[in-house]
Amino acid sequence: MTLLGHTRYCDEILAQTALLADLVTDADLTRRVPTCPDWSLRELVVHVGGAHRWAGEIVRRRATEDVPEDGVRGAAGPEGGDAGALRAWLVEGAAETVDALREAGPDTPVWTWAWDHRTAFWARRMAHETAVHRADAALATGAAYAVAPDLAADTITEWLRIVAFAQAEGDPEAAELRGGGRSLHLHATDVPDAEWLIEFGEDGFTWRRDHAKATVALRGPLTELMLAFNRRQKPDEGGLEVLGDRALLDFWLERSSFG
Repeated sequence: MTLLGHTRYCDEILAQTALLADLVTDADLTRRVPTCPDWSLRELVVHVGGAHRWAGEIVRRRATEDVPEDGVRGAAGPEGGDAGALRAWLVEGAAETVDALREAGPDTPVWTWAWDHRTAFWARRMAHETAVHRADAALATGAAYAVAPDLAADTITEWLRIVAFAQAEGDPEAAELRGGGRSLHLHATDVPDAEWLIEFGEDGFTWRRDHAKATVALRGPLTELMLAFNRRQKPDEGGLEVLGDRALLDFWLERSSFG
């Protein structure tokens, strides 16, 4: 059972995509993205739109195996540097993917790379993929960024689940997130009950929604907390503050940077 529900995730894919599309309408598509320095703004948008089409193809086919991205129609984006064509391509792909997700519903079995082999996984993943990369585009263009509190909170929760899955699958970076007696507390100061406690054990880490004293705490506005936890800004920016062992927070951020 996911936190926000299938319908909401589908709605957010469309809403976050529309906001991302607005950012590129009059932007310089060759501008580098500071939080994804290997990408230009155009490459960022193509990544998001390609991900939409790939997930949508998996859902439409009811695929039980991975679908090669180079075999997905239109996933490479439009040729040239026309912002209008790029915007139209992005919005169209998101709409097609949401149509497929809504038709399938949340519980249809499909291939995923993760722990949940249902269409619900792709709805949630694409909603957060789009919301976080919209932040990248906002940072690149100097635009303001805001996201609904429940979506921001669920972005943190999903990322914790992804890192835990990566650790269980033997990812070498995530494997280092261990060591008994240490803990990390995430505390949103502007939204009630938006708190997470990460505890490091000898065999790995566990997490839960809780308020508790920890080795290090990162606290501040929820949206800023989400951005820092996703490495979109520094932990001491945006009204955030670090209390306790900053090295442990950096240890986590450095080893959850895959993907």
